[in-house]
Amino acid sequence: MTPSTPRGPRVSHIGIAVEAIAQSLPFFRDVLGLREVTLDDSDGARIVGLSAGEPLVELLEADDPASPIARFVAKRGPGIHHICFSVDDLDAMLERCRAAGVRLIDERPRIGAEGKRIAFLHPSSTGGVLVELSDH
Repeated sequence: MTPSTPRGPRVSHIGIAVEAIAQSLPFFRDVLGLREVTLDDSDGARIVGLSAGEPLVELLEADDPASPIARFVAKRGPGIHHICFSVDDLDAMLERCRAAGVRLIDERPRIGAEGKRIAFLHPSSTGGVLVELSDH
């Protein structure tokens, strides 16, 4: 067996906070023609995935009024919530971020949607963008 070649970071998905999936889904699915992908709900949000090539677009609707998505929509309204990058070695990338002075929301990886290990980086360290990192 040959060792796998590292792929490097790549865009996994873009999370879009919406008030109601039922109102937002027709544009992405019916007008743009993105194919729906079944995803598990996570972190107090209903999630509908849409294939946009290799990366996904995730529509995120709050299931819990105290969830991060509910707080985001209440404060900023619907819109892009975060971008997720898949990385070859999540633990090493978190250490690299820590060494560079990047503020981590998740000090250690946790389990997110689809059972993937994830960690978020604080927007104050990433040019105002909430960044999620996940294992490939």
